[in-house]
Amino acid sequence: MTTGSVPPQRAPHVRAIPMRSDGWKMLLKKELLRFWRVALQTVAAPVLTSVLYLLIFGSVLQGHIEVYPGVGYIAFLVPGLVMMGVLQNAFANSASSLVQSKIMGNLVFTLLTPLSAWNWFVAYVGAAIVRGLLVGIGIYLITLFYTPPRFAAWPWALAFILLGAALMSVLGLLAGLWADKFDQMAVFQNFIVMPMTFLAGVFYSIDSLPTLWRTVSQFNPFFYMIDGFRYGLFGVSDVSPWMSLGVAGVSVVLISALTLHLLKTGYKLRY
Repeated sequence: MTTGSVPPQRAPHVRAIPMRSDGWKMLLKKELLRFWRVALQTVAAPVLTSVLYLLIFGSVLQGHIEVYPGVGYIAFLVPGLVMMGVLQNAFANSASSLVQSKIMGNLVFTLLTPLSAWNWFVAYVGAAIVRGLLVGIGIYLITLFYTPPRFAAWPWALAFILLGAALMSVLGLLAGLWADKFDQMAVFQNFIVMPMTFLAGVFYSIDSLPTLWRTVSQFNPFFYMIDGFRYGLFGVSDVSPWMSLGVAGVSVVLISALTLHLLKTGYKLRY
């Protein structure tokens, strides 16, 4: 090496940073904390609403209606109210979270992360399922003050409450992808989710309906989830639990496939 010459520089060593495969856990934690920090509004308020339904309808109709032999009307209401709370709140969680992120503009920070469509799906749906189940458990625990617990076939009850929470969580995510503002999400919830929930046999058996409305109810997937859950508690139902399981399972698979496809294509996420 000659005097005054500059020694050759070695190329800096760039250490490859491995991409974390558990990023969905952080997104799931964020979604869980999102509703848990306002649990009085997201969990306690829906429980109180359902208990009011139980007190009003139960006190008026108890002793006047017996839908199933040996099952009082208050006991009959319990599975419907539990499942209604699960369905509505699972939907509200995933839908409102995504729409709120769009409106506030912080969705871009999630888009910049190397999260796959499956990561998004698991995080949003997982958090919504947890909220729905918390509301359902809260409603059930309160109803124990009014009627003794009954589990004629608890595996059926567990299967249907999980399927119900999963279906509405995915449906909420689908609504969140489609909606750009809260007004659009409210249309989806008020004109689709709410009517289908109330017309799914929460407060009555479809056998008491006229033929036309009984046929209409049989095209409502929410009915099969409530009826299947009711079978898990009482061992009796309006239709076969296997049929309810098939309808619920197919509904979850179809809605999940559509939602995952939209996530992979970035539908209304990447402009």
